[in-house]
Amino acid sequence: MYVTEDRALSAGETDAGLRDRIEIVDALYRFGLGQDLADRDLFASAFAESAELDFRPAARRWGADIPVMVGRDTIVDTILTNFAGRVDTTHVVTNPRVHVDGDSASLTALVEAQHLLTADHSVHALLKNRYDVDLVRDKQRWVVRRMVIENVWYTGDPAAVFGG
Repeated sequence: MYVTEDRALSAGETDAGLRDRIEIVDALYRFGLGQDLADRDLFASAFAESAELDFRPAARRWGADIPVMVGRDTIVDTILTNFAGRVDTTHVVTNPRVHVDGDSASLTALVEAQHLLTADHSVHALLKNRYDVDLVRDKQRWVVRRMVIENVWYTGDPAAVFGG
């Protein structure tokens, strides 16, 4: 579930441990910026090949019923295709909490995501979401194995995210 430890670092944390923490949060930065720039390679670099993205808890807040996305290519294709030429996004990541356990890690963060229809920025949705992320080490970087997105609050028009 969520990372709620009462401190950021464990006693005796090494430089390698600090590097891991930075790289773990960077996976979420790649996820957000990859969408914002419509950069397929950057976005894909955030995910393990067999990754799962579960946006269902957030989508239910608007009454939307969407499936869990399974597989890096499915996630990338679904999100970038759905937004291409239709939605402009910006993602801001804050309050990252990390727990590392060998070659696995957990990350909890808040992400504020702004979605504006490209053709009419007056149609928009602002979401504050809580992310629960499981990651694995992939050589020198960390990648998302599973991501669950839960909406804390939103304002605006769901059509800016899901279409009309």
